[in-house]
Amino acid sequence: MVRTKSRYLLCEVNVTDRSHLLRLDDRAVSGAVKAAVARTHGDYGAALSSIRFSVKYLNAHTGIVFLRFPKRCYKLLWSALPFITSVETRGQKIPCFLNCLHVGGTIRTCQKFLIRYNTQQLHRMLPQCKNEEEKEKIRKSILNCTLTRDKKELFEDESGSEEDEEE
Repeated sequence: MVRTKSRYLLCEVNVTDRSHLLRLDDRAVSGAVKAAVARTHGDYGAALSSIRFSVKYLNAHTGIVFLRFPKRCYKLLWSALPFITSVETRGQKIPCFLNCLHVGGTIRTCQKFLIRYNTQQLHRMLPQCKNEEEKEKIRKSILNCTLTRDKKELFEDESGSEEDEEE
């Protein structure tokens, strides 16, 4: 059996009004990406993007999207992302653009990058806080998104014991 290799693009959907993010769904983002590839690369690009392309994850609150596609055509898809100017969902056009943050071989590497990226963003926000309450909320957020070594080992031990019980 041959393993098919994929690439995962970690993108951020940027909109002018954050309330528009809640209207997004994975089918709308998928359709916008496929349309952009078809516009920029023609029938060849449209055919390649229809093979094993999918939106693996969409967080409507933060605007983070994981796109999966075959390894051989990731540059084709990546080059079409700047041409996305809006996403049509539920009969409404939401003006936006996709900012590519990371290209990875697995979802796990994209998740690790996203944790590091969010931590950096929180560290950038910390000096801009106006009072101690805001600073404390951001400090708690930073601590919540980083796992210490002890918590990782504890989590692995618990998951390993659950697997033993199932067998």
